[in-house]
Amino acid sequence: LRGPCFVSRWPPPMLLLLLSPWPVWSQWSATATSSGTPGLPHCPEACACAPGGQANCSGRALPAVPAGLSRGLRALLLDHNRVRALPPGAFAGADTLLRLDLRENGLRWVHARAFWSLGALQQLDLSANQLEALAPGTFSPLSALRSLSLAGNRLARLESAALGVLPLLNALDLRDNELAALAPGLLAGLPALHALHLRGNPWACGCALRPLCSWLRRHPRPAPEAETLLCVLPGRLTLSPLTALSDAAFSHCAQPLAPRDLAVVYALGPVSFLASLAACLALGSMLTACRTRRHCATALGWLKGPRDPGPGSPNA
Repeated sequence: LRGPCFVSRWPPPMLLLLLSPWPVWSQWSATATSSGTPGLPHCPEACACAPGGQANCSGRALPAVPAGLSRGLRALLLDHNRVRALPPGAFAGADTLLRLDLRENGLRWVHARAFWSLGALQQLDLSANQLEALAPGTFSPLSALRSLSLAGNRLARLESAALGVLPLLNALDLRDNELAALAPGLLAGLPALHALHLRGNPWACGCALRPLCSWLRRHPRPAPEAETLLCVLPGRLTLSPLTALSDAAFSHCAQPLAPRDLAVVYALGPVSFLASLAACLALGSMLTACRTRRHCATALGWLKGPRDPGPGSPNA
């Protein structure tokens, strides 16, 4: 090949790279590798990142959430590690995270502000851990959450304040815990919920189960799954399907107050207290005034002394 023809076949930038020393090639290669992961400029430590913003940190014996979480991260796989606790701001910087997998970590404690920076999160898997309780407000910042799994933990009670109001949540997995009932108002804060998994819990057939049974009647389930939802009658060893408990089975239970009744109670309570306080203060003031008046009259009579006898008195 002639020299001019050879040079014309190569564009000037490529020719400069060919003539450049090795460090320039290595720098260009590193830049191309980083640009191969769009939207994720910095991969978290000890993780393998893939295009699309996914960080795979599964099965690496990590004791904590890795540092270096940044914007552009879409999925964080932290399952099968040793993350025992989630401190406040554990996922700071991952504002765009959509999926978080924390299965099988032996997780025992989650701070109420652990998920505060995850407002865009849609899927959260906390299954197969050792959670016994959740603090109020734990999931409140997750307003975009659509799927939550708490299966395979040790939850004996799930407060409505822990979940808060999750308007988009449509799937909740509570299988294989130690739940005997759901807290009042828990399901009311999940208006979009239609997939609720409940098997493997020691449900107790009592008044506390009324909201759950009412929800199940409004959301019919497939026959095989419905037959496995059983509760134990108090003082007996009899099992009864949850779907078989109608409103008549809870006739002996106290009716919960309607929102209008609660509003009346909350409005009249402080008013009646203030009225009683004002009446007590007025009565006390009256008694104090009477007692003061009586003491004044007694003191005035003592100061005047005995009256002078008149001219017709025996002693005159």
